[in-house]
Amino acid sequence: MAANDPTALSTRTGLPDALRVLERAFPRMSWESHPNFGELVRFWMDRHLMFRQITQTLHEDALAAEAGTMDPATHANRLSRYGSLLVNELHNHHQIEDHHYFPRLVGLVPEIDRAFDLLETDHEAIDPMLHDLAGQMNNVLRDGGSPAQLDAALLAFETLLNRHLTDEEDIVVPVILKSGFRG
Repeated sequence: MAANDPTALSTRTGLPDALRVLERAFPRMSWESHPNFGELVRFWMDRHLMFRQITQTLHEDALAAEAGTMDPATHANRLSRYGSLLVNELHNHHQIEDHHYFPRLVGLVPEIDRAFDLLETDHEAIDPMLHDLAGQMNNVLRDGGSPAQLDAALLAFETLLNRHLTDEEDIVVPVILKSGFRG
């Protein structure tokens, strides 16, 4: 996907209209009351919430470390724990989606099948960003990087991750609600 592609994760501000066909039938605010909003969807949404919370924690910790309100040892311990949790769990999450769930969801609502290609392309874009972010975290842990530099990288990553997670939810949850997919 080219950098100037409006569907690229780095440039898009939401899903293209052609991929929002289920939005009117399944508005986000009604998801939890739908009978097909089961344990699978709840678990999956909780994973997304966890990724958002971890990136927020890492951001807050970097600001506190830069301001001197968190001592370096505490910051290093928390960065090591939450940083590795984010990198490992997000990577595993994407692997499960790409190799298990997405192939089974494709075809359930054929008019948006290409949305799953978009999500897989997002995953391919996120992988090197996640690798770079891990490098930034390791630089801080090795005393070679500043918390401020890490925070800038975290904010850039968090923006794209949130865009991806929101779009993924707006695609996958309505497909599950419409189809009754149980995993």
